Amino acid sequence: MGRAFEYRKARKLKRWGNMSRTFTRIGKEITIAAKAGGPDPNMNPRLRVLMQNAKAANMPKDTVDRAIKKATDKDAGDYKEIVYEGYGPHGIAIVVETATDNNQRTVANVRSYFNKHGGSLGTQGSLSFLFDHKSVFHIKPAELNQEEFELDLMDYEAELETDPEAEEWVVYGAFDQFANLQKFLEDRGVEIASAEFERIPTDYKEVTPEQREAIEKLLEKFEDDEDVQNVFHNMKED
Repeated sequence: MGRAFEYRKARKLKRWGNMSRTFTRIGKEITIAAKAGGPDPNMNPRLRVLMQNAKAANMPKDTVDRAIKKATDKDAGDYKEIVYEGYGPHGIAIVVETATDNNQRTVANVRSYFNKHGGSLGTQGSLSFLFDHKSVFHIKPAELNQEEFELDLMDYEAELETDPEAEEWVVYGAFDQFANLQKFLEDRGVEIASAEFERIPTDYKEVTPEQREAIEKLLEKFEDDEDVQNVFHNMKED
């Protein structure tokens, strides 16, 4: 997964260069998690790890606190998480994850982005076979014994990705193993730098430089939309 991971990381860092956009995205996730599992991070594992994500992104504490408080505010909008799937230009599969308080606005925008850039919006679940939905944890290895750690991860059907030059290791597990993996890592005293869900393509599609440019324009439209949380695709990296 090495090169593919680095490519996804590069795209994310590029997107996260807009700090306010990053805070909006993480803030929505925190609000949703606090609403679902309560505002106390000690009792809400998902919220706990999202607060770590916020820290990694240098999100101010008062911004985090506002996002948590919003979950109990009766006057605040109720975010719904909706996934859209479709094909972009040149047959590239695209999955768009959103968190919105206005479904009609969001679906209209997503459909228009696809249509205006030579793509088409499909039905929900139509592209699920093209992506593996994974729980992804970025951890600080510290004094971990790699061989022993990898054996322990097998109990969770998870795998480890390491890079001698990187400060973090990456653990990939099944989507439905997120809570179990988080508990395992915390019980082991492993520092979780950040954690998220990713949709990793089962295969990547080759494109020409000209095709890539057209696809990138569509991806940027999605990523600039405030209702969009994540965008995944199966275009092969450079």
